[in-house]
Amino acid sequence: MKLRSIISLITTVIILTSCSSSQKLETLKPEPDDASPLVYDSSPSFINLPITVKLADIENQTNTLLNGLIYEDNNIEDDDIEIKIWKQAPIKIQNDPANPDKKIKTILPLKANIKYRIGTKRLGVELYDIREFNLNGVITLSSETILTNWKLTTKTEFKSLDWNESPTMTVFGKNMPITYLINPAISIFKSKLEKSIDDAIEKSMDFKPNVLAAVEKISTPFKMSDTFESWLRIVPVEIYSTNAKLKKDSFLLDMGMKCNMETIVGKQPESKFNASKTVLKPVAKIPNQISANIAAISSYVDASKIMTTNFAGQEFGSGSKKVTVKNVSIWHKNGKMVIALDVLGSINGTLYLNGFPQYNPQTKEIYFDKLDYVLDTKSKLMRTANWLAQGYVLKKMEESCRYSIQPNLEEGKKSMALYLKNYSPMPGVFVNGKMEDIQFDKIQLTNQAIIAFIKINGTVNVSIDGLK
Repeated sequence: MKLRSIISLITTVIILTSCSSSQKLETLKPEPDDASPLVYDSSPSFINLPITVKLADIENQTNTLLNGLIYEDNNIEDDDIEIKIWKQAPIKIQNDPANPDKKIKTILPLKANIKYRIGTKRLGVELYDIREFNLNGVITLSSETILTNWKLTTKTEFKSLDWNESPTMTVFGKNMPITYLINPAISIFKSKLEKSIDDAIEKSMDFKPNVLAAVEKISTPFKMSDTFESWLRIVPVEIYSTNAKLKKDSFLLDMGMKCNMETIVGKQPESKFNASKTVLKPVAKIPNQISANIAAISSYVDASKIMTTNFAGQEFGSGSKKVTVKNVSIWHKNGKMVIALDVLGSINGTLYLNGFPQYNPQTKEIYFDKLDYVLDTKSKLMRTANWLAQGYVLKKMEESCRYSIQPNLEEGKKSMALYLKNYSPMPGVFVNGKMEDIQFDKIQLTNQAIIAFIKINGTVNVSIDGLK
């Protein structure tokens, strides 16, 4: 026999021997339930958001808005008055000593030019005399404050006017002192000054955009774990508010947010925040403690990837009868989880197992209770590979059919802690607080994902300091 024929014969024997040592397993796939949109029973979370606004910030905002010419009325026809008011120095806003819990005092250094028309119109002939006044002094006003719908409004009363110099009136092109005339005439234009202050404070202190911007930032999904690609998403539903209280140098406003909190495994989810649908509801009292119910959503695709990693480098069996798991896929069917294991080795094919997902609070793992081979897979293993159907092999595989959410919880707690330690989502807004331990609640299955519900208690404080 020639050498080439001998080599060919040996090769054929090796191939036949190899083929005979590995069996092909043909099993029926348990088809998943029909896919449908991801819907789950969410429990709302309630987050307390007490807000502090300092009078110094109101003062800064008002001074930013009111500069130079702060009021102008050039129409003399409607009420016989033209008026221009200039701010001479920074406005000061402080507690009103007469009523410090309800009112603020505004000190406004100003210069004013006032034209007052005196006369009448008879038989089609206008008989008018226009008098022009020049004022330079400091006006003190007292304002009752109301903070509603994120907007500070005031009802201002004119209290006093202290002259820096004597008021004058232009007569024949010359300024003539008229203090004895102007003091009684102040009542003519003081209502305009009161309204100009009210309008300026209302316009400068609409901090709803600041609050909504802060809520929008908090609602932007942020990554909690690179390893597990997990994201926390907060979806506001309603925002509550109590009446504001003036205490010392600050306004105190208790706010609360009803929201859904979700932890999503996989690619970055979109934000669900919608400013136009955010509604403020007045309430009498908001509790200090927050209660967060978080839905940890693990899609079957992403959970399958993690479980495939769990099986990496492992062999199941003994001696010459061994298999390795190359890929794991999971899905939902009839209230159970189906776990498909693609194996190579003494047996090549797909093993199908099923069981009920459970949660281990000690290890923080989702595991599968009563895990067993589906009927078709089990019957075929009993005929062709009884060793693989045995309990100890299944038990060893079961150890890798786990999905730990502890890293998700720890990363989530760590990430949330950063948001509770002087976190500033935007200039002038600071978030502080503390968080207690995370507690597991329940597991729910959908057609697309395993959802673990967890609870968190703690406190949150949002302060607005130095509004921009």
